[in-house]
Amino acid sequence: MQVRNVKSVWTGSLKEGKGNMDITGYSGPFTFATRFENEKGTNPEELVGAAQSGCYSMFLSALIDGAGLTAESIETTAAVTLGEVEGGPAITNIKLATIVKCEGLSQEKFAELSVAAKEKCPISRLYAGGTATIELDAKLV
Repeated sequence: MQVRNVKSVWTGSLKEGKGNMDITGYSGPFTFATRFENEKGTNPEELVGAAQSGCYSMFLSALIDGAGLTAESIETTAAVTLGEVEGGPAITNIKLATIVKCEGLSQEKFAELSVAAKEKCPISRLYAGGTATIELDAKLV
């Protein structure tokens, strides 16, 4: 399997500081205001939503392929809620909404496959099942 690398840099204090995320094909700033207020820009939660919706769509496509069909399109959005748990910020909900165009796919089979994709795509497994270990190599310079 592949190992993907991304980089984030933050400078300054929490509220007045700023950061930048570098991902293959994307580089962009983020701030306290883009994360906790309504300032224009991105934030980690949007990237989580992008990962979830993209992973779900691809996994659903694979399941539809496995059923001998090919989806014309799968459009998925993710609404990510940042709330508070045990005195600190946490993602408390991810609501997926998907619209699928696929000739020959029955409503019954679609219901089965859409739930399976939600439960089994790698990003869903990461959140729901706690499948990932987080390793840390921390250096103070």
